[in-house]
Amino acid sequence: MKYLFLFLALSACQILDAQSASEIIKKANDKMRGKSSQAEMLFKTTRPTWSREMSVKTWSKGTQLAMILVLSPAKEKGIVFLKRKKEVWNWMPALERSIKLPPSMMTNSWMGTDFTNDDLVKEASVVDDYQHRLLKDTTIGSRPCYKIELIPKASTAVVWGKLHVTIDKNDYLELYTEFYDEEGSLVNVMKADDIKMMDGRLIPTHLEMIPANKKNHKTEIFYKSIQFNREIDDNFFSIEKMKQFN
Repeated sequence: MKYLFLFLALSACQILDAQSASEIIKKANDKMRGKSSQAEMLFKTTRPTWSREMSVKTWSKGTQLAMILVLSPAKEKGIVFLKRKKEVWNWMPALERSIKLPPSMMTNSWMGTDFTNDDLVKEASVVDDYQHRLLKDTTIGSRPCYKIELIPKASTAVVWGKLHVTIDKNDYLELYTEFYDEEGSLVNVMKADDIKMMDGRLIPTHLEMIPANKKNHKTEIFYKSIQFNREIDDNFFSIEKMKQFN
């Protein structure tokens, strides 16, 4: 009988851990999204012999609607990416046509950066499409952090085979993430720092995506501004709206 009680106790702990891990992931995800967000960001992609910068404006509402507009450089100005639920669309002003991106393109580089299409447009949901498990706590700088493993659910098709996400315990800031492929090999590392108050919310304003096996390759994101919880109509996130930016 005592072994039965021990088994039940361990099972209960595992369930509580799973719920706790999922709750932490949701809080961190909500921290950077809010009910809606509008942001201006600078991307800087660095290679061994060159670097380039790109300015973008983004809008998001919940987890189902998102839009990214490229503002500069001139060559790419007006390119738009749209997410509506599980559909991702790309408007190319030079071709005057919109293209629906197939799931197979979610692993591709986004605009020549070290982020994938999925990383930026978030076709996959870290809250809904993964199972979450607490690992050993860790520390980044002076911040005590949770470390959580994300494994894709069997019913979902996602880009990554596994994620290890490190989240600050006090402010629920995602500070460090490891991205693994389906074979379990480390592909990318994302670091977040330069924590500031923006629109009344404490967030990391500088992100670095660093490929694991490409020396002197990285892409940085600098937040110029961000607003949370402003009203955005669902109709804003439409193929027709993509064309109106040009």
